[in-house]
Amino acid sequence: LGNEIFVAPSGVQKERIQADDIFVIAECEDAECTEALPGGLDVKNAKLVSMPANAAIKKISECTPLFMNAYRMRNAGAVLHSHSQNSLLVSILSQNRNATTGYDEFQISHIEMIKGIKKATTKTALGFRDTLVVPIIDNTDFEKDLTDSMAACMNAYPDTYAVIVRRHGIYVWGDTWQQAKGMVECLDYLFELSLKMRQHNLQLTPATQNEL
Repeated sequence: LGNEIFVAPSGVQKERIQADDIFVIAECEDAECTEALPGGLDVKNAKLVSMPANAAIKKISECTPLFMNAYRMRNAGAVLHSHSQNSLLVSILSQNRNATTGYDEFQISHIEMIKGIKKATTKTALGFRDTLVVPIIDNTDFEKDLTDSMAACMNAYPDTYAVIVRRHGIYVWGDTWQQAKGMVECLDYLFELSLKMRQHNLQLTPATQNEL
């Protein structure tokens, strides 16, 4: 614990992962970081602490450098990655580019479940009338190549606990695994709801009482 970070392996169904399948890594200074992580994954300023007890596990998750973005930039306690179809569809349908940040965004407001999402800067929950904004970045051929674009997006959206990857999925983090899991579930609910609302031509972010 403390500086240690527990990371899932590559190529193992996540619902089947056991304690003996987990890698342990830690942050390190440049002089200490002399080797790539298992599987040849080069993660800046990260070193292997211990291999999984299961000798059959050889490769750490390719998502590791993206997980490290959340740990380093948000001091996250846990990071989850989902390939939810709802997040994927939302990433394709949300084509509203923010002129200030340069990113497309998923937006929704006036939905009770928004209260399950927090603002990263204040650690307070969003309100019913607040607008939830989740930024979207473009996918790459290899997961590790998302690292820099995800970090830039997180800098542009200091309040976000999530980043959607177009035609891929979503990364969500929290102060604890329970908080991260809760926000994943709330976000997926809101994504699915937004898809159904679009089918009925309902406004996702109503501007007036008449649009509610």
